[in-house]
Amino acid sequence: MSTALVGTERRPPQGVPAGADPAVELLERAAVQTVRARAGQRPRAGEPLEAAPREEQPVVSRAAADRLARILGGERPRVLAEWLRTAAGRGYRLAPHLLPELLDHAARDRSIRPHAGILAGRRGRWLAALNPAWDFLLEEVTAARPRPEVWELGTCGDRRAYLAALRAADPGAARELLAAAWEKETPEDRAAFLEVLGEGLSLDDEPFLEAALDDRRREVRHEAADLLTRLPDSRLGRRMAERVARRFAVARGKLEVDAPFECDAAMERDGIRAKPPRGTGERGWWLQQLVARTPLGVWGDLLGRPPRELVRTKIVDWEREVMAGWVRAAVLQGDPEWARELFASDPLADLLAVLPREEQETVAAGFVRRHGLDGQLIMVLGGAAAPWGPELARAVLHKILELSGTQPWNLGELTKLAGERVDPALYGLAERLSPEPPIQEVAALLRFRDDMLKELS
Repeated sequence: MSTALVGTERRPPQGVPAGADPAVELLERAAVQTVRARAGQRPRAGEPLEAAPREEQPVVSRAAADRLARILGGERPRVLAEWLRTAAGRGYRLAPHLLPELLDHAARDRSIRPHAGILAGRRGRWLAALNPAWDFLLEEVTAARPRPEVWELGTCGDRRAYLAALRAADPGAARELLAAAWEKETPEDRAAFLEVLGEGLSLDDEPFLEAALDDRRREVRHEAADLLTRLPDSRLGRRMAERVARRFAVARGKLEVDAPFECDAAMERDGIRAKPPRGTGERGWWLQQLVARTPLGVWGDLLGRPPRELVRTKIVDWEREVMAGWVRAAVLQGDPEWARELFASDPLADLLAVLPREEQETVAAGFVRRHGLDGQLIMVLGGAAAPWGPELARAVLHKILELSGTQPWNLGELTKLAGERVDPALYGLAERLSPEPPIQEVAALLRFRDDMLKELS
């Protein structure tokens, strides 16, 4: 080490053979030491490992496994999530030789862990128990169709999956099951379990969610508030309506707003965060959240105007905060009417995602036809649910073709997005449209995905 620090000319390594280059000798010794450090272990007492348990899930086909190996190896890496999601949704497991590489990917990418939990099978959990780098797998769902006993004995992921399945079949039974175990759950699990109640949400859930507003953990309180915001007749909805009624009025054709001067304990209990993000003023931050948590049906009665007129009304002060609050409310409450009007004035991916599937395609296709290629176009398309049907596919492909002669250097992300989001069964549409390279690149990716999905069928 000292020789490396001061240089071989000033301090040659000891024991250098005659005629040998000191610098080369130093590097060779360092290389040997590196291998020893990586490979060497001190012997320790141990017990023979138990064999991995017998698998219960069917393994993917050889063709599907080979394609996954190519994807993991770098071929079309952006379709990895789709392969995993499809295979997990059909209850498959991976061939054992693919497990280490997939688990290494999942260790770096949290988004694929839920699918990896199913695909890894029982052998994957056996491996995860032996390797701390993979122990995240022990918290994920273990099967596409969890059994009732996992509620008592399963991992956190298994228990969430079981609760979700029960919620879909019997919302009341799922709520009662959660209520019975509520006090024993960790704060992290309570927040995750509350999220499950978003499926089949009704006023029957309101008393349980209202009580959850008093939870010690902020994440739990905010999840409960988000769910109650989707119930316009909830007590939280009525409290929010009373608050905004004192702060909004229409005068001389304009909307006048009085932002709150404080965030009291009652507001915080109802999900209003007191501390604003850096660079945001307190009053504007509180106002935005009040608007976002107010039932959207309140505004027509309060201000005497429908959403179409309200989003175009001049707001004297706090316009940015009010509009941001309405956007958040439309997304949180899943209101297509408000989302439609707000998207017309401020095209956002989150608003597009609120619209019904067929309307999404029509609105997105119209936006693509009249909008230039920029970051906003890419972001809006990200809100259109995949797979894209013929109308949106044609609009995007024609946009690519239109710009291939003027901005070929700028098409990379749009081309990739089209190849990943268009229904892969439409590869023929792209192949026939044009022989231009960008279009054929999309067609090649669509055909790759079509073959991939057929292998997983």
